[in-house]
Amino acid sequence: MSPEFRVGVTRDTRMPDGSFVFSPVDLEPLDRAPGIEWEFLAEDLRELTPELIRGYDALFHFSPDVTDASLDGVERLALLARHGVGLDNIDLAACTASGVAVTITPDGSRRPLASAAVALVLALTHRLVERNAAFHTGRWHEGRFGVMGMGLAGRTLGVIGYGNIGKEVVRLLRPFGMRVLVSTPRPPADDGVEPCELDALLAASDVVVVACALKPETHHLLNARRLALMKPTAYLVNVARGAIVDEAALVEALREGRLAGAGLDVFEREPVPVGSPLIELENVVAAPHALGYTDELFRGCVGSACAAILAVAAGREPEHVANPAVLETDAFREKLGRFSR
Repeated sequence: MSPEFRVGVTRDTRMPDGSFVFSPVDLEPLDRAPGIEWEFLAEDLRELTPELIRGYDALFHFSPDVTDASLDGVERLALLARHGVGLDNIDLAACTASGVAVTITPDGSRRPLASAAVALVLALTHRLVERNAAFHTGRWHEGRFGVMGMGLAGRTLGVIGYGNIGKEVVRLLRPFGMRVLVSTPRPPADDGVEPCELDALLAASDVVVVACALKPETHHLLNARRLALMKPTAYLVNVARGAIVDEAALVEALREGRLAGAGLDVFEREPVPVGSPLIELENVVAAPHALGYTDELFRGCVGSACAAILAVAAGREPEHVANPAVLETDAFREKLGRFSR
């Protein structure tokens, strides 16, 4: 392991008092490793710049944009260890061209994000928001008998995206006895789910969970036309990325009663602007892109990202590489060779 392996930690992981935002989880694996020095980046920018990152061998990355311009003239960087699985703000092609491996943390995020989706499904179908509000405002009888929940046994669950998170959502909801439809580019093996074309899935489902990645082809995948296919008694849950759903079309469907409700942890604009109609809608259950933030998630994701950093620092290929083509490039192999004993 090189005695000069330097790690930059994006500053959006630092609290005002200087502590790590994921405390009590911390970067102890890096502290314990000989020959590794880490520090927070000098600035908290929405888009990383070459000046910020060119002095590091690896980055522990949370949320800033990484573009082609971010990597201009950056020769030393070998690894971008992403805390999480979303890659919509990272230019993977630019990283590959620059010899920078990008890793994600699917094992750390799988259960917490899937359980967040399940929490939204249950909150919606049990009418938790309305009943909670009635309790806290002294409307006991109204909260008890004024709204009716929807049982899940025998209902149809539609899952858009049947990857890491989608499969775990299905696994957690399977004991509820639902029929499961999945829309995915790669139909799954026979594991008790039914591959289904997206329009048909939307029309048949009582609960739809969005769990696919945001890509150019999935931007506004659920537009006004597709939302109109859903039952007026159906619920939509999104724990993937906000821009997969046309937010304006969703607001109209919820306002007009063409959709029973929505559970949202992600939005087209984050933070959600003051005055957004989503804030006023009583049939929306929402969290500020944080419902999966549990000690379980942070332990898993921080541990996985640190493991990737330690692997590269020891001259080994890391796991969970999102741009595997980089592993065969001369630029990355040369960087890796610098760290081999």
